Amino acid sequence: MNYSTELQNKIDELALKKENILYLTIKNEYLHEMRSGEKDVEYRDVTDFYLAKLFLKDKAKNYAAMKPITHILFQGGYNADSPRMLIECKGWVIEGKNYPSSADFSIYARYEDCVNLILGKIEYDSVGFSILIPTKKREKKVIEKQVIKHPEYVKPINLVEVEYARTGQSKKINEMGMREMQQKAFEGRTAQYLLLKAPPASGKSRALMFIALDKLVKQGIKKVIVAVPERSIGSSFSPTDLMSYGFYANWEPNLKYNLCTPGSDTSKVKSFIQFLESEERILICTHATLRFAFERIEPTDLNDTLLAIDEFHHVSADGDNKLGEVIRKILEKANTHLVAMTGSYFRGDSIPVLLPEDEAKFTKVTYNYYQQLNGYDYLKSLGIGYHFYMGRYYKTNPETGLSALEEILDESKKTIIHIPSVNSAESSKQKYEEVNHIIDSLGEIEFQDEETKIIYIKSKRSGKILKIADLVNDDPSSRDKVISYLRAVSRPEDIDIIIALGMAKEGFDWPFCEHALTIGYRGSLTEIIQIIGRATRDSSNKTHAQFTNLIASPEAEHDDVKVAVNNMLKAITASLLMEQVLAPNFKFKPKQADDLDEDDEEEDGTIGTIKIDGFKLPTSQRAKDIIESDINDLKARILQNDTMLKAMPGNVDPEVINTVLIPKIIREIYPDLNDEEVESVRQYVVVDSVIKAGTVEEQGGKKFIKMAGSFVNIDDIHIDLIDTINPFQRAFEILSKNVTTRVLKAIQDTITSIKLEMTEQEAICLWPKINEFYKKTGEQPSLQSYDPKEVRMAEAIIYLRELKRKKEQDA
Repeated sequence: MNYSTELQNKIDELALKKENILYLTIKNEYLHEMRSGEKDVEYRDVTDFYLAKLFLKDKAKNYAAMKPITHILFQGGYNADSPRMLIECKGWVIEGKNYPSSADFSIYARYEDCVNLILGKIEYDSVGFSILIPTKKREKKVIEKQVIKHPEYVKPINLVEVEYARTGQSKKINEMGMREMQQKAFEGRTAQYLLLKAPPASGKSRALMFIALDKLVKQGIKKVIVAVPERSIGSSFSPTDLMSYGFYANWEPNLKYNLCTPGSDTSKVKSFIQFLESEERILICTHATLRFAFERIEPTDLNDTLLAIDEFHHVSADGDNKLGEVIRKILEKANTHLVAMTGSYFRGDSIPVLLPEDEAKFTKVTYNYYQQLNGYDYLKSLGIGYHFYMGRYYKTNPETGLSALEEILDESKKTIIHIPSVNSAESSKQKYEEVNHIIDSLGEIEFQDEETKIIYIKSKRSGKILKIADLVNDDPSSRDKVISYLRAVSRPEDIDIIIALGMAKEGFDWPFCEHALTIGYRGSLTEIIQIIGRATRDSSNKTHAQFTNLIASPEAEHDDVKVAVNNMLKAITASLLMEQVLAPNFKFKPKQADDLDEDDEEEDGTIGTIKIDGFKLPTSQRAKDIIESDINDLKARILQNDTMLKAMPGNVDPEVINTVLIPKIIREIYPDLNDEEVESVRQYVVVDSVIKAGTVEEQGGKKFIKMAGSFVNIDDIHIDLIDTINPFQRAFEILSKNVTTRVLKAIQDTITSIKLEMTEQEAICLWPKINEFYKKTGEQPSLQSYDPKEVRMAEAIIYLRELKRKKEQDA
């Protein structure tokens, strides 16, 4: 900061050093109040951002001694000619405590939830004109309390609701300072190739530290390279004290080789190569830096090195994926150890992360979402749901007087709002205007803190002051201040709502978040899981976490109705997948005649065993590995399949889905499986999906499972019964009960218009049902029926007749 001659002379006269002055920006009206003597206390939020300005930290990184601040230099704006005032700082009061402790600030107006900076004599004021102080004090007007009326919020249509037991298990630490997931990961530490799948907030970063240090200390590994997708995530691998909690080494990377900092790619690649030639042992960089560096080195340069890839789903087996190519070359040509970490081991484009032969080399450690969330201290439930809008999400609906956003955005919940991608149909292409619309829907801007760029809004619903962080604004000077503030957030009241576009997803930590509100359809299941993960951190301020997707409502009169319906179907499949991921795991066994009634012991990650008549266990190791490690990934591929997307709403017979479509998709994904292996994997996928979509209840000492609306004794379950149930239809039924008749008709008409190709397998599967239909009605199924399943049977008859005609012709 450049000082005027007069200001510099005053600083010299007072013998002030840089550390004696606290620099703050402020509104000019408050400077005016200081001049007039009306203001003698300046208030700031109790956040790390301000505490770090006032206190020094001790070795334990706790705020301890006061900094030697004696004066505050206020500036009324950011221009070179903005007014400046140098004023004495007598000390401060935080949560009722005086600093210094010997001071008596009882005569000043102080607030419990603020940093109260006590002001003294004005030493310098760049505004030269005098301020007239009125001799008569103005009388205070009595203002009647304003009663703010507002409509009730609309609750999202929850397709998924999961409840958790709050066991605290996933947060307990052992004698080495490891949480449950980290213990499980550490057990696989000797593997050369390790794939760690665990949900957000389970502690993957620290798990890697334990594994990496063991390889450095005990396994002969010389160096560790950690690659993260973006710079901000690099802070997860900052120096960490592990020995105080029982581990035998600390994580102490040299800050010189933390390349997740501003700077050119060229300089970072140079530092990367210097690291390989140096004695240093740990480097942290982005995926991009790793890719660029790999163009300058040979795979063998990474011999005796551990390469850890965070957010491994950014890798792809696609030949054009540069990071995937790096991994393939290392696997082929070097003795490098690899640790791959992800909370979502599939990509939105459905391309596998690794080729099967490469994937087979990895030891897999999986810690499922249910284990993580069920083991929290506070979180009791999670909802995944939808809300719909017509036109633009921020436009007022004449019937309700509110926009869809205003209906669903509950300001009392700590919320992250993700606006649509500018390349999507839902976007107005004016991202800053969309932020303005969101702010307008909340209330009026009171001011924006120039130090932090946090926006303060007076709510038009409650009259409360809301603190809003805008991460859409990509001006570096503004965004960096917002990010710095968010990193220092330590209490729920520090921020209320975060508005983001591409940020605040993977690696972003705001434990107090209660509601993730995502506007517009998201094509990537990985992105959805990452966003949901922002709300599922455990925190004392919440017992429920909610993900809501605000999506366009299909309207029959619109030209893009098919696009809207297709997006809606894809959004629903995402919630179906999350239901499968978040639900508890059971173990399945075939029921034998000599089975005892006692329950089998629970296995790791499961809550019990269900025995099923006719169930086929996998006999090959390949099928066992798919079931053990890839079941959720396989379900994701099945749910993303175009044919399944058209079949799931209920216009195809469940047996066709379960015994024809699903095995066909399994064969496409795993062409190396034989028929017996395909059938064992198919059965597991279908059984697991049906059980997880149902609910298990106990009545009179017996367990029942509710499947497709009916309760079935858990001892009477047969694979043939399971095959008659569409595990995914319930979500569509919930949706149909919660949308308008007009919207429902648009959905049904669009689905009906989508023609699924009939196959011989499906037609043969439907033949017994066709005969049963004829016996009941005395008529053949009709193509003109309103029942899509009857129409499908009629199409099967036509197909079989044509097949018979062709065979006779060929004969």
